[in-house]
Amino acid sequence: MTAISFATMRAARAAKGRNVVAIASGKGGVGKTWFAVTLAHALAKCGARTLLFDGDLGLANVDIQLGLMPERDLGGVIAGQLTLRQAAMPVPGAGFDVIAGRSGSGTFATLPGPLLTGLHDNLMTLSVDYDRVVIDLGAGVDGAVRLLGNEARTILVVTTPEPTALTDAYAFIKLTHQDQPNADLRVVVNMAAAAREGERTYQTLLKACQNFLKIAPPLAGIIRRDGKVADSIRNQTPILSRHPNADAASDVAAIARQLLAES
Repeated sequence: MTAISFATMRAARAAKGRNVVAIASGKGGVGKTWFAVTLAHALAKCGARTLLFDGDLGLANVDIQLGLMPERDLGGVIAGQLTLRQAAMPVPGAGFDVIAGRSGSGTFATLPGPLLTGLHDNLMTLSVDYDRVVIDLGAGVDGAVRLLGNEARTILVVTTPEPTALTDAYAFIKLTHQDQPNADLRVVVNMAAAAREGERTYQTLLKACQNFLKIAPPLAGIIRRDGKVADSIRNQTPILSRHPNADAASDVAAIARQLLAES
């Protein structure tokens, strides 16, 4: 093997995961999947070749929010019938690719360890083909969920002003920090009545992290509560296509621009 090919291999290994953003939450109902879809779309609109990976195997709904009926999905990959690359499909009119999950097929927690690790490793390998990969992690804090976020450059933890959402977001941050002390954990406050409420929510979570974990995850962004979000979900159309000037759409677009500016 030539020196050039060795250098290429080293560069590829170093690149794995450096363009991956994992979207997490301690609980369901905080708009995590909507945010993952919208962030992937916003990144693509900025010119980044983007892949959205639906990592919520049991309750997969990325395809539903996008109005897709995929012929290939993650279930086929797990069954050994497809590679991850073969499962990726373009989202019409949105400019990014998606690997859909399969709702009702169990959770990643039920997969054998070697299969789960292999899936993670293959996703990191596939990530080299894209400018950005967005992983919609399953809700919760179990080890299988956190494993999919390993090696991600950034983990965005989505919460809302509700006390239970804050408590579960803190639990996810705590466990992930124990697993990966150097993880780039950031907070996204969704469904805030206004920027001031979003800032108060973030400060509450930040104080808990500082007092008990001795870390200070930064605020990635605040997304305002917006009725156009529900409308876009009902119509199975990305908000950046249906309501591109909506407050929530603008807020996610700002987060996307900030992530790309850090390249």
